[in-house]
Amino acid sequence: MAQAMAAASELVTPLKRPFGSDGLGDGNNISISGGSNGGVAPGADDEKPKARRREADPAAALAAARHEFGEHGGVNMSIEASATFTVMEPDTMRRLFAGELGPDRGDMYIYSRHFNPTVLALGRQMAALEGTEAAYCTASGMSAISAVLMQLVGAGGHVVASRCLYGGTHALLSRFLPRASGVRATFVDADDEAAVRAAVVPGETRVVYVETMSNPTLAVADIPMLARVAHEAGAKLVVDNTFTPVVVSPARLGADVVVHSVSKFISGGADIIAGAICGPASLVNAMMDLQEGALMLLGPTMNAKVAFELSERLPHLPLRMQEHSRRALAFASRMQRLGLRVLYPGLPDHPHHARLAAAANPGYGSGGMLCVDMGTEDRANRLMHHLQNTTQFGLMAVSLGYYETLMSCSGSSTSSEMPPEDRARAGISPGLVRMSVGYNGTLEQRWAQFERALALMQPPPLHHKAAAGRDVPDAGTTNHRKH
Repeated sequence: MAQAMAAASELVTPLKRPFGSDGLGDGNNISISGGSNGGVAPGADDEKPKARRREADPAAALAAARHEFGEHGGVNMSIEASATFTVMEPDTMRRLFAGELGPDRGDMYIYSRHFNPTVLALGRQMAALEGTEAAYCTASGMSAISAVLMQLVGAGGHVVASRCLYGGTHALLSRFLPRASGVRATFVDADDEAAVRAAVVPGETRVVYVETMSNPTLAVADIPMLARVAHEAGAKLVVDNTFTPVVVSPARLGADVVVHSVSKFISGGADIIAGAICGPASLVNAMMDLQEGALMLLGPTMNAKVAFELSERLPHLPLRMQEHSRRALAFASRMQRLGLRVLYPGLPDHPHHARLAAAANPGYGSGGMLCVDMGTEDRANRLMHHLQNTTQFGLMAVSLGYYETLMSCSGSSTSSEMPPEDRARAGISPGLVRMSVGYNGTLEQRWAQFERALALMQPPPLHHKAAAGRDVPDAGTTNHRKH
């Protein structure tokens, strides 16, 4: 076994610094004391990691990332569940706090809120997935977004954001951060370059914030344009890529930081709450600063057992995204032929179809999200009722990325934090049904279920209304558990 492990170790490139440069960027060393190079002994940086070619395809990048073996030679990495770590000599702890030792210097740890081996391994996978220098995994998507904005913007800073965002992010920027730290946010049509330029204030704007594919309207951000505008003003472009992991790689298009709600497509099981921050090593190191780092001091720490679960799911994420995308395109095309108003960037008549085709990684489609606009909230609710309770097409639930199709009326659920006038400006109609298309069952089976539910939405023939002098029982009264 020892010989097998030695041979296997030659197949992977040791990563000397969890968040150091890989030879392709300018990342800094980690220091548990908070300084970028604090406490590094002379000569400690002599052994430089070899530069590696970054794979353009996310699946290839994941496959090329360092593989962590288990403690006893297992093909899966071990779970380091300890909150704290012991040292053999008293002086070792002093050196850990001084930054002379750490995960990158001696493979030593002190406390899992700072660094944990299992969570670090997942971070390396996330960095490979997004093509960034580093990544840090957090306890939720909102904790990742909040920590990044607090770190980059600071008290009294200015953010330019897309007017169409996830409701929680919109509330964070429009209410919480202004109240808590005086942050000012300007919401604009992110597709209008002139409007973005007019909103950005050189020297004041710290962040331009968008979603790769907007929640819930599925507008596709022009990331190269937004990066250009942000960088000309000295600001950073932060992109939420929750809807399109693998499909789009924002960092390769110019984004400075990529954030995720890992709870969604990356997890795929609707059983984990987690987030991720992917970006330059210098930023992630700064966020772990002992004195001023948002991650270190706010403590949105991911559990090592959660990190292990997620690391086992990442390798098949590309396959899952291909099937989510294939089914979403098939459903969107068929719905459109039935005369429904469908929003899906994979359809040729979507205003951003060409933009997504140019930005997307080949072979992964256009994503697993689609919207059907039923016009009114009542019609939207009736359709979802029949889709769940009558034909078992999917489930009425928030979130996305599950193997079952999930449906929600965005205006009264995930976008309800936005005032009605803001929802209207963002194009979120009262009857907009957001669907995260799953891959359970066969495509034809699910499509037949959709058609049956839609047929129940049509007005019944007049001669049926008085049949037998009583109402026809509603099939929707079947047990909710029969999904």
